[in-house]
Amino acid sequence: MFKKLVVALALLAGSAAAAEEAEHLDLEVVVEGGRRELFPLLPGTKCPAGHRCRARSHRAGVSPMMSALKNNIKNPIAEAEAIALNNDLTTTVSSNDHCTRRAAMARAAGLAAGLSVATVGSPAYAAETKEVLLGSDSGQLVFVPAQLKICKGDTVKWINNKGGPHNVVFDEDAIPSGVVAEKISMDGQLGEEGETYSMSFDVAGNYAYYCEPHRGAGMNGNLVVG
Repeated sequence: MFKKLVVALALLAGSAAAAEEAEHLDLEVVVEGGRRELFPLLPGTKCPAGHRCRARSHRAGVSPMMSALKNNIKNPIAEAEAIALNNDLTTTVSSNDHCTRRAAMARAAGLAAGLSVATVGSPAYAAETKEVLLGSDSGQLVFVPAQLKICKGDTVKWINNKGGPHNVVFDEDAIPSGVVAEKISMDGQLGEEGETYSMSFDVAGNYAYYCEPHRGAGMNGNLVVG
């Protein structure tokens, strides 16, 4: 999928206005089967010692990844999707925020596969589901993992593992302002192993929660939504 994504950027080269060109390098790598493939290096990156690189040029304002394989594009994409694809790949390379990079890469992969800007622009498009075990495999009364970082729009699925019954209750004094603890906390308990509870989170911030039956035993968890 990533290879298709890189190739799709070539469409931008044909429609871009004449602009200043800059030189960049592609790293030549021998992959499975003895084939040689080129992987674009970040602008300004030197060729790693002991490796072979090829010089190329790209137009200003267009992600350098588009220039490496611009002759390999097979299925053209609409101008709006091409511009969005270029923007998302640029964000993937330049952003310092994990969630921003992840969302941009997911959108870019969808655009390269032929999806529309409207489809990949849906808040739920790049969302993921993360799992947390209620009780460790050895029977300890803990959340596994006890600390979890997710992105806005992601879902957490708590799975009853060992030592139940368990539940998930959020501390109303340790969640973001405007979020109602009762609406995101469990109503009841999970008694059978394998039972689950899922909740999606759209508000960034820190969320402290606990297992009500085992709070005295220190069964606490923390969720960070970025």
